[in-house]
Amino acid sequence: MTDRGIATTNPWMALCPGADVTAHARALLRAHGTFVSARGRNRPDGIRPVVHESWRRSLQSGIDPDVVEQPALLAGRDLEEYRATHPMSLIRPVVRKLLVEDAADSGLLVAITDGQGRLLWVEGDHAARDRALAMSFVEGADWSEDRVGTNAPGTALAVDHSVQIFGAEHYNRTVHDWSCSAAPVHDPTSGRILGAIDITGGHRVAAPEVLQLVRATVAAAEAELRLHALNGLPLVPATGPRVEVLGAGRPALLRGRERIGLSRRHAEILLILADHPEGLSSDRLAVLLDEGELDSVTIRAEMSRLRKVLGAEHLGSRPYRLLTDLESDVADVRRALDRGDAATAVRLYAGEVLPGSTAPGIEEIRDELRSKVQAALLRSGDEHLLARWTSSAHGRDDLTAWSAYLATLDPGSPRYAQVEAMMTRLDRQLAT
Repeated sequence: MTDRGIATTNPWMALCPGADVTAHARALLRAHGTFVSARGRNRPDGIRPVVHESWRRSLQSGIDPDVVEQPALLAGRDLEEYRATHPMSLIRPVVRKLLVEDAADSGLLVAITDGQGRLLWVEGDHAARDRALAMSFVEGADWSEDRVGTNAPGTALAVDHSVQIFGAEHYNRTVHDWSCSAAPVHDPTSGRILGAIDITGGHRVAAPEVLQLVRATVAAAEAELRLHALNGLPLVPATGPRVEVLGAGRPALLRGRERIGLSRRHAEILLILADHPEGLSSDRLAVLLDEGELDSVTIRAEMSRLRKVLGAEHLGSRPYRLLTDLESDVADVRRALDRGDAATAVRLYAGEVLPGSTAPGIEEIRDELRSKVQAALLRSGDEHLLARWTSSAHGRDDLTAWSAYLATLDPGSPRYAQVEAMMTRLDRQLAT
């Protein structure tokens, strides 16, 4: 038997029945302080593995444990349009019926997120909503683990499992007075994560029955989506093929409601062909894919396999070219840059283009996109955008951005000293 506050039979639940909640809350607070001050070098006693692993991810992502920042808050018409076309809008009536209607004057908040952790709707107790403003738990905010650290909706999406987070199990101290229970919602046809349902409130939200209630609501929501699909209605608007290649995740092809994992080679080919609408000969494509040049037999074999994935109607030969438009997350970032929208470009830039790819054509696209995003960021001089960039995996070693960020801060503020110390460390690292 471990600490009496921890759910010993279910690692996803925060408390077991009869737990000494006050004592456990104090123990978690000490453990959190130990973890943060030691920079994660030791695993404190009494911490559930799911929480400890999330703390480690939060630390590695450079999350500030004392500040919740929302530089890319989605608001106004942008939020309205995004919510209106999102498949999670289809389950909102179910969530309202099962959770929201009883949340008034209860101290509880009910949130619905998208698949990346952005809060689409936050409803419930009005006083609780006002209190939640202090930690930016508001509609349109990014509550992914990558943005705010360990929290129930963000962590549920990160690990694809229902989970509770109690008090100081949150990585960010701003959220230590809150507890939350959340579970992911899946497309019943493809299995793709669409979003999450979350209940946030005081310590009683960490009771086992609250997580059971969230799971039951998710089951009802997914049944509603299944019925929607059986009636022949799409969960998302029909679109042409789209590739997603930014960041460390596996590249993917989106085709209608279907999400298909792509090999790195197929993702490289699609992105290179999208950048060369005029088409490429077998020899030229080989050079852009491999410095050593691939032979024509290998190229033909790869293109044959790619046709089976993409569809023969989308891919031509002699020269190799795309026969229909292909959308991509790279194109989304480029469009934002073209219209001078640095905030959107930084928000959409989820990471480097196909990290790890050594294809010359991809390296050129990768370097070009990163340099343009960085240039737009520096031109903007926006404190919040610079904070987001320098806290990201792809920007934390960007000394130029750190310097620009420092210039936006009050020299007398604690944040100024922290940024200055980070720049000193980077200077030392670059000198070695």
